[in-house]
Formats: sequence, C-alpha cells, structure tokens
Amino acid sequence: MRSIRLLFLLSLCSGLYLQPAIADTLLVESVQSAPDANVPQRGMTMDQVLKKWGEPQQRIGPVGEPPITHWVYADFVVYFERNYVLHSVVPHGK
Repeated sequence: MRSIRLLFLLSLCSGLYLQPAIADTLLVESVQSAPDANVPQRGMTMDQVLKKWGEPQQRIGPVGEPPITHWVYADFVVYFERNYVLHSVVPHGK
C-alpha cells in the first residue's frame, strides 16, 4: 500500500514538471525617452524649467530620500531630484 502511495505521489510530481510553462503577460503603456524633443534636459533647475515652459498642470511630490518630484505638462513629464531635472519623458502617442 505504501509503495502505491509513493508511486502515485511521484506520478503527480512528475506530471507537474512535464506541464508546459504558462505565463501571464503584463502590458504596460510604454513611454519613450525624449532626449531630442523640446523638453527639459538633465541638470536644468526647477526655475529654468518654469521660465521656459511655465507652470505645470500638476506638481507631484517630493517623495523619498533623496526627494523626487515630478511635474506634469500637457506633452511631457519632468522628474526632479531635489531641484534638478533627472529625466523627461513623453507619453507614448504624443
């Protein structure tokens, strides 16, 4: 009886390994880096961004340490570390 249970368990376990791998695909809206677009460049200050592009539609943050803030404009989003631009992105399709 014990050997039958053991064979049954082994067959179940081996069946699990023979099953094809199934993975879910997560689709995330992509964004593209915009180094050549008319967006704030890395190293610019918040004041420089305000002077050139005006007041953002929304200011979010600061969050964390170092403090990260991002400003949302109609055509792009600017990420700051403290007072300096880290990165600007243009949402896909803009």
